[in-house]
Parts: sequence; C-alpha cells; structure tokens
Amino acid sequence: MVTIKDIAKRLGIAASTVSKSLNNADDISDSTKELVFKTALEMGYKIKRNKNNIGLYERRVCVLIDNMDYENKDQFGYDLVLGLKTAAANRNWQADIIPISLNVSTAIADNYDAYMLQNKYSGAFLIGFSMHNNYFKQLERTRIPTVLFDNHITANSKVGYVATDSYEGIAMALNHLKSMGHKKIAFLNGTKNTMISDERINSFIRIMNELNLTVYDELMENGYYVPNCAKYHVPTFIENGATAIVCASDLIASDVINEVTRLGYTVPDDVSVIGFDDLPFSANLTPPLTTIKQDRLSLGASAMILLDGLINDIPISHIILHSKLIERNSTAYVKTHI
Repeated sequence: MVTIKDIAKRLGIAASTVSKSLNNADDISDSTKELVFKTALEMGYKIKRNKNNIGLYERRVCVLIDNMDYENKDQFGYDLVLGLKTAAANRNWQADIIPISLNVSTAIADNYDAYMLQNKYSGAFLIGFSMHNNYFKQLERTRIPTVLFDNHITANSKVGYVATDSYEGIAMALNHLKSMGHKKIAFLNGTKNTMISDERINSFIRIMNELNLTVYDELMENGYYVPNCAKYHVPTFIENGATAIVCASDLIASDVINEVTRLGYTVPDDVSVIGFDDLPFSANLTPPLTTIKQDRLSLGASAMILLDGLINDIPISHIILHSKLIERNSTAYVKTHI
C-alpha cells in the first residue's frame, strides 16, 4: 500500500508537506497541492477521510470509458484520466473511473440520467465513445452536466466538449512538409464520419489548397485507428507517388513506418511520416516520430474545469487546446522520386 512517506520520497519533499497538501491546507501553494495530488493518484494512493478533510470527497463525478486504453502511460487515455482526476481532487471532487461493461452500457443506453442519479454522480466525462444514435438521443436531452472528448452535441447547454485544435495541428504538419519540398502528401485519417475525423480531413483539404498543394482522392483514406491498417493503404499511397504521409494517430504512424520498411523503402529518406498525439513511445520508434502533440493532461484537466462550470450552471460550450509540432527524425527533405 502506498503511503504518504512513499509520495514524499518520490517528490523529495517532507512527509508533512504531502500530508498538508492531501488535506487541502491553506499554507500549501496550489502548485504544490497539484503536484502532490497528481503523484498520489499516479502511485495509486488511497486518500483517507479524517476529521480534517471530512466532506472533501462528498461531491462525485465519473469518467465513463469505452473503447479506449488508459491503464499505462503509453496509452492515449492514461493522461486524460490522470489530468481529470488531479483537477477534480484540487477542486474537492471525487472522480470515479468506470470502464464500460455490458451492465453499465445497458444501464446508460436505457436511461443515462437515471444511471447518473442512482449512482449519485453530479456529472460525467465520456471518452472513447462511438456516439451511435441511442447515445446521441440520451445526450441531446440529458439534464446531467456532461463533457465529451472529440464529440459534440448541439443545442443542449448541459453538454460540452474538449478537444485539440485539429486545424492548427494539421496546418503545422503540412507547413512542415511543404518546407521540406513535399507536394504529394497522403492523409491516413481515423474513424470515418466522426466529429474529429471530419474536422481533420476538412482541415487537410483546406490547408492543402491554401498552400497551393494538389489534393488527390487516392491519397486520402480512413484507418479507423486500427494499428495494422497501414498494409491496406500505404502500398497505394506509394504507387501513386506520395512522398509523405500524415497519420491520425501515433499508433497508425508506427504501423505506417513498419509497412514502408516492409515494402523495401526507408523512413524518412523515401517517405516522411508524421503522427498525431505524441504518445511516450513515439520518441523511441525507429526513426523517432515527428508528430503533433496533444497535451492530454491538460485536456483531462480542462474537462474537469468545463464539467465544474456546467455543474455550477455556467453554460460553457467547449474548450479547444493548442497543438504543437514535435520535430524528430521521421521527416526529411523530399527526394526527386521513390
């Protein structure tokens, strides 16, 4: 069992400082409290109730997770969850993590509001959901404050969303490639007909036109975030002269690098590859992956900020975070031909 001393040792601070932070003491700075909460949650520390923090965790929200891995730091959902839990603890909210099981899925699909009320949750952050019609209908009329990740419900002031600026991220990727002489650029997108994939493909087409680069239908496909999707699309991209491939995720980009290599070419000498997310493993690929960074900790924290606002009847629609180009070795100046 993780103790206060373990947290103090990890951070190199006094155990008394950790204890005061966990008890929300007034003489500890907010930045120190945030660091202690983040570390405690990451280490699996169970915060105990006592006379000094009684009532601290009486307010409850939940994170409902479907179709997204989150249990280790290399997985996309890990920092999303950690960011929300840290921000929740700093605001005196208890945040329960609920992976979607059959029973939970059925209960939510039948009556989302009833599920939330029966479990005494004041609000929820939904990540990884495929927003099929039944969920959309539930969320269109819910009175429960709800935050979505990369999904959007219109005309309900109780529902907001957080996301990374897709246009900004795709613009960074394409400007980077154009500066290296690339003209025939392919785009391997995520799941078809989702808000985020639609935003990214529309951004790709718009920015290519703004940069006076030709958009080729045969160089745009959907990979559905499937790790082994590259074999279905990369050969066609290369046959049609693509010198660079922009991918909707680092997982897809990793598979693209493997497929380019399998076909007898090299990254980046023959084909440049750019990912999206900046997951921890991306820096350790061969070659290290150039990618668009999503600040997942801040996305999680922003979800809690938005959720807290909705709970307090502040009708925030959405929070969009900046993206950042991380340049590594998977992109290079274009060769005259493959």
